[in-house]
Amino acid sequence: MSVQQYAGSCQCGAVAFEADLDLSATITCNCSRCRRLGSVLAFAPKAAFTLRSGEQNLTEYMFNQHTIHHLFCKTCGIQAFGFGTGRDGIEMVAVNANCLDGVDARALNSKAVDGASF
Repeated sequence: MSVQQYAGSCQCGAVAFEADLDLSATITCNCSRCRRLGSVLAFAPKAAFTLRSGEQNLTEYMFNQHTIHHLFCKTCGIQAFGFGTGRDGIEMVAVNANCLDGVDARALNSKAVDGASF
């Protein structure tokens, strides 16, 4: 796969976004948060992400080292994306591929990452 633009949203549709993503490089993570959420994550520079609606409906959760801004819908509770800074200093977005329109995230060939060890 290559980079394509995808649309996505939370479950209730209050938060909607678009992002340019490469779904051939998704990950699953076993950290305490991702494991519970069942997220399949695709990463892109923050500049490749556009929030279309729902900024006022987002709330934030930060844990551990407080470096990732986990954002979720206040209405339905779905975490569709989060923001952080990569090890190279580039601002990134992590999109939950389960929230992308027309994408079966469980059919993607995701790489397992041992986030529990970080």
